[in-house]
Amino acid sequence: MKILITTDAYVPMVNGVVTSVNNLYKELKYNGHDVKILTLSHNSEERVEGDIYYLKSIGVGVYPEARIKVPLYNKLIDQIIKWSPDIIHSQTEFSMMLVAKHISNRLNIPHIHTYHTLYENYLDYLLGGKVINKSRAAKITKLLLNSLDAVIAPTQKTKDVLLGYGVIKPIYVVPTGIDLARFKQNISIEDKRKIKLTLGLSESDRIIAYVGRVAEEKNISEILRLFKQVIEKEKNIKLLIVGTGPYLNCLKTQVKKENIQNNVVFTGMIKPEEVYKYYKLAEIFVTASISETQGLTYIEALSSGCPIVCKEDSCIEGVVRQGINGFSYKEKDEFFYYISRILKDNKLRNNMTKEAVNTANKYSSRTFANNMIEIYCRVMCAKEEENIEMLKLTENKI
Repeated sequence: MKILITTDAYVPMVNGVVTSVNNLYKELKYNGHDVKILTLSHNSEERVEGDIYYLKSIGVGVYPEARIKVPLYNKLIDQIIKWSPDIIHSQTEFSMMLVAKHISNRLNIPHIHTYHTLYENYLDYLLGGKVINKSRAAKITKLLLNSLDAVIAPTQKTKDVLLGYGVIKPIYVVPTGIDLARFKQNISIEDKRKIKLTLGLSESDRIIAYVGRVAEEKNISEILRLFKQVIEKEKNIKLLIVGTGPYLNCLKTQVKKENIQNNVVFTGMIKPEEVYKYYKLAEIFVTASISETQGLTYIEALSSGCPIVCKEDSCIEGVVRQGINGFSYKEKDEFFYYISRILKDNKLRNNMTKEAVNTANKYSSRTFANNMIEIYCRVMCAKEEENIEMLKLTENKI
C-alpha cells in the first residue's frame, strides 16, 4: 500500500503530532508499506530527504511555530502525484490539509484525517482569540472534516466533541501509540547522579515531575498552587518542570510569588532521547491539563513505570486507573492526599509501577499502526464502492 502522510508539524518541532507521525511512519514501513511524509520546511528550503518531502513555507506568527506553505503548487507536489499514493492521511488542519485535499481530488483517492488538537482550548493563540471564537472554530472544523472520507479521533473525548460540532463522516477512535521501548530503558545510577547534580538536587530529595510543553492551557499554574500544600508536609520534595514553552516565564514569576523556588526546578528543553530519564528520576508524574486529546505524556510516564496523579478528565478514561496505576483528583485537597499516599506507601508505589507498565503495553506504536492499516483498508474499500456507484449513475444518465 502507498500511504502519504501530510503534516504542518514536523522535526525540528517537538510535540505530540510529530511523535505520532514518526511512530506511524516507522511502523507502517516495518509492515512493508511504501510511505512518504509531505511537510513544511522550517528554513524555507525545499528539499527531499529519503521519504520526507519538505515544501517551502513562511512563518505567520498567529501562534507559536506556525508556518504556511508558499506557493500552493510546485514540483514536489507533482512528484507525489506521479508516485500515486493509494490513500492520504493528514495530521494538521492548515496548509498541508489543503495540499492533501488537492492531491486526493486529483487522484480520486480517500483522504482521512487525525484530529489531534481541540482548538477551542487554543484560541488565544490565534490573534488573541479576537477573530475566531469557540462557535466559529466548531463550524470551521465541521466544514473541513465533513469534506473528507473519515476522521481519526485519539480518544472518545475527541470523538464526542466532533459529533457535537456536527461532523457526520465516520469517526474512528484510535489511541495514538508510542515507542514503548524508548521509555522502558533503564537509567543508570551514574546518570541519575549526574542529572541530580546538574539540577541541584540531593540524593534524599523525593521527586515529582511534570513533563511536556510549558503552555498556559497545560494548567501547570494549578500544579504549582497545589504543590505549595505538599511542601508544607513533605519538606524534602522537589517538583521538576521538564520542558519549555511560551508560558515558562509566567511560571517562574509564579514560583517566586508563591515563595517555592527552593522546591521547584525548571530543566529547560530536554533532548527527546533523554526525556525517559526524567520520568525514571521521578516517583510521580503530575499534570492538571484538561486540554489533551491524546495524553501521550500519560502513556510515556506509565511505560516508564511512573505512577500518575492528574486532574480528572475524560481523555484519561482507561489510561489512569484509580488506585491501580495512579490517581485522578477532582478537589484540591485530593492532590496532596494522593501524592502523600504514593510517597509514603512503598508497597502501593511498587504495585503502581508494575501496573503502569502493564497499562502502557496497550498503547504500543505497533498496535496503533495495525489499527490504522485496518482502517485504511476499510476506507479504501468504501471509496471504491462509492466510485462504482458514481460510475453506474453516470452510465444510467448517458
